Amino acid sequence: MSELTSLSAVEMAKLVRTKRVSPAELVEAHLRHIEKVNPALNAFACLDRGAAREQARAAEAAVIRGDRARILLGVPLTIKSSIDVAGLRCECGTRLRQGRTAASDATVVARLKAAGAVILGTTNVPELLMAYETDNFLYGRTNNPWDSERTPGGSSGGEAAAIAAGCSAGGMGSDGGGSIRVPAHFCGICGLKPTPGRIPTTGHFPACAGPSALTGVVGPLARHVSDLQLLFEAAAGHDGSDPSSAPAPVRPVQPVELMKLRVGFYEEDGKTPVSEETRAAVWTAAGALRQQGFVVEAFRPAGIEEARRVWWTLFGEAGAVLMESMFAGRRQDLHPLTLEFFNPKQARKGGFEKLLLAWVDRDLMRTRLFQQMADWQVLLCPVGSVPAFRHGERSWSIDNATVRYTEAFSYSAVFNMLGNPVVVVPVGRSPGGLPIGVQVVGRPWQDEVVLAVAARLEEALGSRTAPAMAAA
Repeated sequence: MSELTSLSAVEMAKLVRTKRVSPAELVEAHLRHIEKVNPALNAFACLDRGAAREQARAAEAAVIRGDRARILLGVPLTIKSSIDVAGLRCECGTRLRQGRTAASDATVVARLKAAGAVILGTTNVPELLMAYETDNFLYGRTNNPWDSERTPGGSSGGEAAAIAAGCSAGGMGSDGGGSIRVPAHFCGICGLKPTPGRIPTTGHFPACAGPSALTGVVGPLARHVSDLQLLFEAAAGHDGSDPSSAPAPVRPVQPVELMKLRVGFYEEDGKTPVSEETRAAVWTAAGALRQQGFVVEAFRPAGIEEARRVWWTLFGEAGAVLMESMFAGRRQDLHPLTLEFFNPKQARKGGFEKLLLAWVDRDLMRTRLFQQMADWQVLLCPVGSVPAFRHGERSWSIDNATVRYTEAFSYSAVFNMLGNPVVVVPVGRSPGGLPIGVQVVGRPWQDEVVLAVAARLEEALGSRTAPAMAAA
């Protein structure tokens, strides 16, 4: 990474405001870096050099005019290719949408641009976002910047890989079952899964509607928690076009309020084992917050291990039925990763009654969790059972048990079902040098609190190294 591309978004914005660096310099530095590393990374679906340079010139003109109040002025960002960026392809990694171009910006993209950000392009995803690794027939496989033989995760895998490798300062992804948090964990960066309704999902495909409105969100990824905060402030707010959107303004968290919080942590959910380095990372995070003055004790919410079953009904099975018409007569065009997740015939066996009972179970589980979180307002726990896995791996032996692909990331999926805001912070490393993230979980609508706790955790842990690919 060059000196400019290694900066945080906060630092970039400050340098632009003070005229020490121009937006054009920032953009050109990132475009040069992308040319060097993307052939090995393959993180981009669409790189729009012309539009990025035009936006940089507009940002430069704003600086000259003295218009320096916009919080992202001149900062280069990327956007997951399931989110509309006007004029760019929004194919969601599938032949079923091949050639589809966005006519207008998604609400979050419009807000980032209004805040002065420069959009470099869109990033790769698994087909229809349905995998914990990133590969599709349109753009191929994205590699992890720490080890090209491993995946950056999914479905925001291209976004996380690009940010970790220094191709952008941050960006927007989406998360219906860990799709922001797992890539952040695999790539050694930070990610926020907000409370549903805090950041608009208008302009995302598939639409966050029906059961997906309960589980699916759009949220930021970046190398630093302070950058997540900046992106959250730029993107959050009510959107009348999003039926789940709520008028919840961003509010500051006072230090006195923050230190009254009690933090519980668990390294396993009692059902799915995790690797030794994953357990160690949770303990490290707990110790770091304790050193910061928080009350931190071991605590695992009762019933948390059963939440994944309900999530799968609402996300996987309901999603398969809703998408079935799109597949009609074109199953041969679907990527193998998609076929692993989608099984409409199996999903239909449960019928309406299964969906209804899952919906009721969700509300009962939420009630029980919220009652427990009255005493433990913040939770620390794993993102998944393992660090970044090799392309195509589907099971792992942990503590004499076999952990399968669809089970390993239940630690993330449960909080989609329950609706909690979650920030992932890189905490540890595996013996092979792979990053390990930890989830910082809060109560719904307490996104600012979770970000503030995550910032204190990041502060306690100190500086982190970048992946070797970023040094190209």
